[in-house]
Amino acid sequence: MASQSAFLTAVLAALARGGDDVLFGGDAPVTYREARDVLFRLHAGLGDTGVVAVDLANRPDTVLVQLAAMLRGARVLLVAASAPRADQLAAAAAAGVTTVVTDRPGAWSGDDVRTPADLDGEPVPVVLPAAVDVLFPTGGTTGVPKLIRHSGIYDGMAHIFTPSPSQRERVLVVAPLTHLTGHASVVGALLRGDSVFVHKGFDAGAVLDTIGRHRITSLSLTPPRLAALLDHPARPGTRLDSVRSLSLGAAPLPPHRLAQALEVFGPVVGQGYGLTEAPMIASISAAELAGRPDRLSSVGRIVPGMEARTVDGEVQVRGLSMMDGYLGAPPVGDGWLRTGDLGRFDSEGYLHLLDRADDVVVLGEHGTKVAPAVVEYALAAHPCVRDAAVFGLPGDDGPMLHAVVVADGPVSADEIRNHARTTFDRDHYVPATVEFADALPLTGAGKVDKRALRAARTGRHAEEPADEK
Repeated sequence: MASQSAFLTAVLAALARGGDDVLFGGDAPVTYREARDVLFRLHAGLGDTGVVAVDLANRPDTVLVQLAAMLRGARVLLVAASAPRADQLAAAAAAGVTTVVTDRPGAWSGDDVRTPADLDGEPVPVVLPAAVDVLFPTGGTTGVPKLIRHSGIYDGMAHIFTPSPSQRERVLVVAPLTHLTGHASVVGALLRGDSVFVHKGFDAGAVLDTIGRHRITSLSLTPPRLAALLDHPARPGTRLDSVRSLSLGAAPLPPHRLAQALEVFGPVVGQGYGLTEAPMIASISAAELAGRPDRLSSVGRIVPGMEARTVDGEVQVRGLSMMDGYLGAPPVGDGWLRTGDLGRFDSEGYLHLLDRADDVVVLGEHGTKVAPAVVEYALAAHPCVRDAAVFGLPGDDGPMLHAVVVADGPVSADEIRNHARTTFDRDHYVPATVEFADALPLTGAGKVDKRALRAARTGRHAEEPADEK
């Protein structure tokens, strides 16, 4: 008998076991039994195909379409919701897409472009493939994006996410379901037998309302979205005591924001570090942070099954959560992956990230290297600053630091610069120019969009990302 995907076997078992429990919560709840029926109809309607691109908004059948394509043994491309349109099309071309399932059929060309409604069919027998094959585009913004192949992590999910009938979670997901974070959050909840509440896009007020009304127990946020939640006027009046796990990641978190989150939510806040290429690298729990302010700047220790080192300041990793490889390139195997992140380990083995290597600005005649994130942390610690983004811009005498500041009180550009000078006692870390904004632009994945900020100030055209789903 041919081998069958452990992941898909676990998915079908979870759907059968869930019965009339609610899988997708909200105003129109969907039970596990109903989701299973929809999955089999989508599987039948999809038919045999080669490479399926999934370009759908955040809603229950987005994940079910992804699973239906996996059940068919198709290679699945998840079209990144936050990517510019040109990158989405380039990813589809590089993947050799044969079928597109989308909310916007007019935006795609090809012989087989369908909406989820077009996939409704009478169920047929399911023959499980031996493995799943899923492609995630890199976060690159120029040229043809690399496509990351994942298969092994799915069988890992089948072993990690096991049911706990005595403590079903109520999971809130705001990340796009065509990104790894949102996709894995829903899949993990399904395998555990939890209930999932899916939001289309991010709105801090709506998140707080859902937490309070539906007694959410678990959610994941990026640092900018956490800041929006903490600063929202409805937050003090919202019951947050149901939250048992608040996971933070996707970008470095200013230490003062992590301290504030621990104060507001209690000892349930942790953060993790991973890449699309290697989703689980390091993590730190609330218990590890208790009474240790020095760890607030850390993303944690390396998780079991992974290894990490720094070479010339850059973090390199290898281990069990690694991708299979980039599409069209040799498998990664046991080799080290350069993350592009600068970091250091402290004496206890906790990893502290400094910035992306590509974002480092080289200043002055002696070539001093400045990590903008370090300056951002310092500026954001000013009592009258809510948020800050720092990046390099061309100046008359070479690159210079520029800061975009979201003020939370009366403060001038000179005060911002003096605060940086006092903090670092080195002029290289003082922004040459400072401007103020009402808010920082975010990508669809919830990260500060420095590309848009930089392009707006250099006169270069920055292609608008597709609407977040």
